Amino acid sequence: MPIYEFRCESAHEYERSVPMNARDQELTCPRCGARARRRISAPRLGTLGSSAGKLLESTAASAHEPGIVDRLPGARRTGAAPVTTDPRHARLPRP
Repeated sequence: MPIYEFRCESAHEYERSVPMNARDQELTCPRCGARARRRISAPRLGTLGSSAGKLLESTAASAHEPGIVDRLPGARRTGAAPVTTDPRHARLPRP
């Protein structure tokens, strides 16, 4: 069930999990008992907890905090050239 925000006539705000088919019904405020109506609010995409939510969070973070690239993708980290014992390689021209 989604979580909706409500505000009563006495300006108390609270959240409640309500079935989607009952989202337009008026509820009573838990603090004062006055009628409360659902408010329009932003979706809570950051609280998804699924792989889609994690992807959205990492994409938003990379927009203003990009990662630092220190090497090409797939490049080896070793600085030395690989050593070969094949005699055919000894005849190749050297740079």
